[in-house]
Amino acid sequence: MINRQRIIDEFFQQAAIDSPSYKEGKIASYLAERFRKLGATVEFDDVGDKIGSESGNLLARIAGTKEGDPLLLSVHMDTVTPADNVEPVLNNGIITSAGETILGADDKAGIVEAIEAIEVLRENNIPHVPLEIVVTVCEEQGLLGAKQLDFSQLKAKQGVALDTTGVDIVINRAPSCNRLKVDIFGHEAHAGVCPEQGVSAIEIAAKAIARMQLGRIDHETTANIGTIEGGLASNIVARQVTLRGEIRSHSAEKLRKQTEQIVNALEKEVDSATIVVNGETKAASMALELREDFPLMQVGDDAPILQIVREAGTALGRPQQVQAAGGGSDANIFNGNGIDMVILATGMAKVHTINEQVSVNDMVKVSELLVEIIRRA
Repeated sequence: MINRQRIIDEFFQQAAIDSPSYKEGKIASYLAERFRKLGATVEFDDVGDKIGSESGNLLARIAGTKEGDPLLLSVHMDTVTPADNVEPVLNNGIITSAGETILGADDKAGIVEAIEAIEVLRENNIPHVPLEIVVTVCEEQGLLGAKQLDFSQLKAKQGVALDTTGVDIVINRAPSCNRLKVDIFGHEAHAGVCPEQGVSAIEIAAKAIARMQLGRIDHETTANIGTIEGGLASNIVARQVTLRGEIRSHSAEKLRKQTEQIVNALEKEVDSATIVVNGETKAASMALELREDFPLMQVGDDAPILQIVREAGTALGRPQQVQAAGGGSDANIFNGNGIDMVILATGMAKVHTINEQVSVNDMVKVSELLVEIIRRA
């Protein structure tokens, strides 16, 4: 039932529309018209004004042809960069970019597959529940569109996001993430004349990092210090340095404990960095910003949406591999707002690089799977 050439044509149409984060205006206009042609009612929210994007999130609704609660489909319209003048090329069934740009299969492959599934539903009069399609902006900038979405607009309580690599893979678990930014303040001094009169923020940071447990903590938890910025010159004892990092875990308790371990390492070194110069005490200090970046995603093995996906895969003779992910996505935000959502692989590969690609055969497979999922919802 899947129209292979239509998938190719649709992907080429979308890939040629540049849509880096914050500059989604053109792709948003195209998608609004495309979903209207599929019989959807379309609206945009005001998230664009809040986050500085050219567009808000797109919400498309397609009436059901049978009774039942709505099914939610989630994709995102923005891409990473470089994304100027993307030219898609098809060779031996694989679509890549022709030049030094990303392709945009992340997440245009998912959008194309959703559109093709809806085309097939209409052409073959396949009964289905109402569909709610959310196409977010600025997903690549920290899930900004999803985080600002007004979830009271949605009636669906379960759904699928099309946004991960591979094929015949379904993600039901993803970690929560804490992000931290810490400014460490010491005291300046001339590094060659009187270094003993200074308190080096860089030295404090180095000692604190040495105390931290970083990298792969266990099978559920990771931690990283990603950037260090500070200091003015090689002959000045550094007064200030800024660290940025993150902690991720599939366990809320482990996330809390690992975050505490890192913060404690910082506090211990800052508190101990005190000197006395000419009777004056010079103490270090720090300012910590700690925030949850995205919540835990845990869809149970017995969740109806996961059972539907498994049944759909079995019907096609393609058992789905249920896996946990190491990254966050819009699905974390949807799950955090009470919607059971799993993530389907879209066939995209080598994402976030100029070698990004997607197989037409894989997009056909994902479209087939999506039709079966919607049929059973």
